Amino acid sequence: MSTPVKKKQIDPSTYGPWALVVGGSEGVGAEIALRLADAGVSSVLVARRSGPLEETAEAVRARGVECRVLSVDLTGPGAADGIAAACEGLDVGLVVLNAGANTYGAEFAESDMERVQQVIDLNITSPLAVIRHFAPALKARGRGGIVVMGSMAGYLGHADMSIYSAAKAFSRVFVEGLWLEMREHGVDVVEVILGVTRTPAMIRAGLDMDLPGMTVSEPADVADEVLASIGEGPVHVCGGEGNLKGVEFSSGVERGRIVAGAHKRMKALRGEG
Repeated sequence: MSTPVKKKQIDPSTYGPWALVVGGSEGVGAEIALRLADAGVSSVLVARRSGPLEETAEAVRARGVECRVLSVDLTGPGAADGIAAACEGLDVGLVVLNAGANTYGAEFAESDMERVQQVIDLNITSPLAVIRHFAPALKARGRGGIVVMGSMAGYLGHADMSIYSAAKAFSRVFVEGLWLEMREHGVDVVEVILGVTRTPAMIRAGLDMDLPGMTVSEPADVADEVLASIGEGPVHVCGGEGNLKGVEFSSGVERGRIVAGAHKRMKALRGEG
């Protein structure tokens, strides 16, 4: 039996009139933008691929709100400044950071440090810079929200993606501290932990999402759950009981057994046997 997805009507007076959705061109980010539009909240959508970005923007505008777009590589210099410029003059009440991903997989001993730095920049450096820009205004207005998309991978180390896992662990701990700071000023902060989700990016990666016992979430359901989690920080685990149990298991103290077991499951997900 699937877990019912909790829904919440977003209040434009708190989280609007504008939202920034980084990673808003497809998948979960696009679904979030559409739901915000249905609530009357306009969006600034940021992503690297301009084609899907424009398609989503048109769908958002068709719901009767405004939508700006910015095509930018978040690992490039000046990306955060470009995002700030795209939002110039707007009263942004909600910042959604959905662009973090594992863009490079290799054993660390054989890794290309430039590629490693790109993973760090995408998942840590760029989100920190964006939050640092918008947090003072949110603090001053006394209402709003910050949503950072996390990953179950951040609860334990993984072979061939150790930097990504470590970056997601950093993100979660950082957001817990940010939650403590910003709640004193009426700003909701939450890190939303995703498991396997049937997004275009995961499909392109060729992951085997039909493994027995695998919890696979749909982007539309995740978007509903993400928006419902605002105000329930600092951390919310998406995907129901299966993912909650996975996080509980991954947080245990028997690290050798836990990491080895997760490694075996990850190899199966990648189709490596």
